[in-house]
Amino acid sequence: MIPDALRRSVLLLSLALVTIGPAFAAPPGGPEIAGWTETARLLPSGLELPAKLDTGAENSSLHVERQRYFRRGGERWVRFTVEAGGRRVGFERRVLRKAAIKRHDEDSHVRPVVAMVICLGSKAHEVEVNLVDRSRFDYPLLIGRSFLAGEFLVDTAASNLQPLDCPEKPTQ
Repeated sequence: MIPDALRRSVLLLSLALVTIGPAFAAPPGGPEIAGWTETARLLPSGLELPAKLDTGAENSSLHVERQRYFRRGGERWVRFTVEAGGRRVGFERRVLRKAAIKRHDEDSHVRPVVAMVICLGSKAHEVEVNLVDRSRFDYPLLIGRSFLAGEFLVDTAASNLQPLDCPEKPTQ
């Protein structure tokens, strides 16, 4: 037999959760809820890779291999390879700038920044991505605020809330 005081407490707590719960949902037409980890897709290659969503990072970072610089039309370009799911894809991108990335308890690290189209859920945006060796991390792609802002709220207790449904072209 459940004491009346406990029964009333459970009932009040249930009512509070029903009342307050919708306040934690994404507003209609507003940002969508994403988990702290998701599967993302690089367009137009279609390469899918695990991603960590990081609201503390301004831009995104991508693990690359065999990074080589070259010149095209008087501009600096970079050729690199990305591997995920047993698939290896080569990319060539114009270097937009170099970014000095601060690292915990270490000197800054200079990385090339390129434009890449990333798809998360049904949103695809061209954003600045810095290229780096992320082999010591669990996630080859880190997605920062320049992609997330206004589009996604990150639920740090959840993963893989956004099924991939990429549009043909980047959304704006």
